[in-house]
Amino acid sequence: MDALPPFFLTTAIDYPNSRPHIGTAFEKIGADVQARYRRMEGFDVFFLMGNDENTNKVAGEAAKQDRDVQQYCDDMAGQFRAVWDALDISYDTFIQTSHQRHKQCCRKFIQKVYDNGYIYKGTFEGWYCDGCEAFKTEQDYDKDGGICPNHKTGYSRRSEPCYLFKLSAFQERVAAYIEENPDFIQPETRRNEIVSLIRTEGLRDVNISRLRQKWGIPIPFEEEYVIYVWFDALLTYITGIGYGDDEATFRKYWPAAVHFIGKDITRFHCALWPAMLWAAGEEAPKKVFAHGFVYIDKNKIGKSTLKDPVLSKIVDPMELITQFSAESFRYYFMRECPFPGDGDFTLQRFAELYNADLANNLGNLYSRVARLVSQNYDNHLGDAAAAAAGVIYAETDLATTVQQVQAHVEACQYSLALQKIWLQILNPTNQYTDKTEPWKLVKTDKEAARRALCDLVEQLRVVSILLKPFLPRSAETIYKSFNFAQPWEQVRYADAWGRPRETKDLRLVATLEGGKAKPLFPRISV
Repeated sequence: MDALPPFFLTTAIDYPNSRPHIGTAFEKIGADVQARYRRMEGFDVFFLMGNDENTNKVAGEAAKQDRDVQQYCDDMAGQFRAVWDALDISYDTFIQTSHQRHKQCCRKFIQKVYDNGYIYKGTFEGWYCDGCEAFKTEQDYDKDGGICPNHKTGYSRRSEPCYLFKLSAFQERVAAYIEENPDFIQPETRRNEIVSLIRTEGLRDVNISRLRQKWGIPIPFEEEYVIYVWFDALLTYITGIGYGDDEATFRKYWPAAVHFIGKDITRFHCALWPAMLWAAGEEAPKKVFAHGFVYIDKNKIGKSTLKDPVLSKIVDPMELITQFSAESFRYYFMRECPFPGDGDFTLQRFAELYNADLANNLGNLYSRVARLVSQNYDNHLGDAAAAAAGVIYAETDLATTVQQVQAHVEACQYSLALQKIWLQILNPTNQYTDKTEPWKLVKTDKEAARRALCDLVEQLRVVSILLKPFLPRSAETIYKSFNFAQPWEQVRYADAWGRPRETKDLRLVATLEGGKAKPLFPRISV
């Protein structure tokens, strides 16, 4: 098979003025599922993440702690990466905007835009949100009643000398790009918002500097000013793959296949970002996917939630990973919270879903099969290729289900993908288990029981392949518990249904304790 093209994806980079919360982790897991899936399918994937550090909020937090700002940023980057590593987020690079390489590449970019005539000096006045570190339009002010809906703080009026980017010069081009590329902004609701914004408000020139601010990246053509944090942060997506100092790598991966962001920052990524790139003579990204928010009892999670002594134990990813597992964390948010929309988190629902889907369904099926094979067949099921397959799928055939799951994954409809795996593969498999009762059958017809167990092992193989992007550790454990012919590192979604049973001597190779496999998902209570 010919090699597929490079697939460059990013997440939004995060303010490190406090630790990450489960809402931040929701985005990272969603991006990771896509990265792992694309690698499975043969794409040359590059996955970028990072921290957005050249901001007053970060400098202010460092000052509160009486710490050097760079030292604070480096320490927080370590804390963020520890969470992402614990969640098995398979990023290829992690960018800190405070580091010199990023700064130098940003300066090259802004100088080029200036030389191309798209930056001019002037004065800017408007409503400003300190929490967003962004100016708001008059329409935003009227719609929000002067109060930021995300930070619950009032907008302030600000006027300052500055350098402005000629965003208005790109209004028609942005509108045409959205029209000609219907997949550029996903989901469709977010696309409609940007189209409406352009039609009703238009695109105004944007203040891209701050005057006499000590923390930030000095503008090369007048160093009293620093680059506005949003202009600087967006550039992470290209500096992280070599813009400004590694032309070959940059040209290999750009334009991005997809930027994953929160729905509250769609405007910056879908209007400002393409215009910035065009002003520098570069291509726009292929897609921006704006996911929803995670709520606790219908209340949006924010950085302030981490300071609540009770809620912090719920919204801090490390607390949940330590108490339960990274795999259960990944499963809950991809299954229960629709990635294109909003989701809700409660510990009670977490435990219910975990016990029902992971412990009682997938985990119990794996443990039951492993125990029966070990205790009754000395770990050897023999020639699985010659065993006549039983009827498991009465309604939808396996090939159709796999193709449906694949389509959902590619559309970032992860909740729907997981629903299909459980409803159309795992549930019928467990029903087949209850119908054949191999634990009874083995006492009266060992060969018939063996054939049934071959069927069940085959379904575990199928499920492990489909779950590889979602539950990488558990899927690998299941697959490597048997001596399947195809190496785990080479499996693709099509292998879940398109391969004949090749194993002539099917064996259980997992390490057991007392004839039992270690439970993948021990039941929990909260």
